[in-house]
Amino acid sequence: MKLLLTGAFSYTDEQIEYLKSLGHEIIFVQDERKSIELDVSDIEGVICNGLFLYTPIEKFTSLKYIQLTSAGFDRVPMDYITEHGIEIHNAKGVYSIPMAEFAVCGVLELYKQSKFFIANQNAHMWEKHRGLLELSGKRVCIVGAGNIGSEVAKRFKAFDTTVIGIDLYPNDNEYFDKVLPLSQLDSELALADIVILTLPLTKDNAGFFNKEKFDLMKNTSIFVNIARGKLVNEQDLINALESNRISGAVLDVFEEEPLNQPSNLWDMDNVILTPHNSFIGEKNQARLINTITNNLL
Repeated sequence: MKLLLTGAFSYTDEQIEYLKSLGHEIIFVQDERKSIELDVSDIEGVICNGLFLYTPIEKFTSLKYIQLTSAGFDRVPMDYITEHGIEIHNAKGVYSIPMAEFAVCGVLELYKQSKFFIANQNAHMWEKHRGLLELSGKRVCIVGAGNIGSEVAKRFKAFDTTVIGIDLYPNDNEYFDKVLPLSQLDSELALADIVILTLPLTKDNAGFFNKEKFDLMKNTSIFVNIARGKLVNEQDLINALESNRISGAVLDVFEEEPLNQPSNLWDMDNVILTPHNSFIGEKNQARLINTITNNLL
């Protein structure tokens, strides 16, 4: 197969040679965020992330195989891919562990008042805080019970919490106490202490987490988004935080990235904010190259 690789993954020379040894002709383009000027009409497979945001997929007239380096399918034209019978794989499972650890870390930062203690450490102040909370006994609602959601559930269960999953396709999953259909989300939001989004973004669910959903939540609840920013109406989230409709948020993704400088989210004491960084882990490279080669085989 004539295979186009992009700089979305940092290949070693040995990995490139291994892919060649499988019988593939390798073409490499470093920056997929620029329109490719090469003739790609004979490219049969691509390994990429956001390639088709910048180079129209229609140029790849021989394309039959796509491997994404991302977990989401929201950066590729899925209607076209389905219509043309192109085989596509995502990076399922590659980033789930660091993302799950990030979700736990963010909630604990809020529960244990990390910002307060960091500020006092910087100021050399010795001051106790009497408002620390425990995870034990809390109810966690994970919206999206797939691979990432399962890893999140596994870790929160270790803290003696009740973990409820919400999914389009509910099934028995050992890491959840229950997995419920999406139709039961609203009733679960009223019970949850922590709500975590781990579901994929589709053309049908953009902005579905909005004022209506935040109004259902406890005013002591924490909202966590490690999925996609466009799943959430960001202004409705800001309003919910400013009005104490919810207690706090852990946010790694946003409607527009980078997050715009005037956003009120930057300066909120009850928000843990990171720059779409939750997926980073030192074992990602090994997991991803295994996924790439196994799918090619």
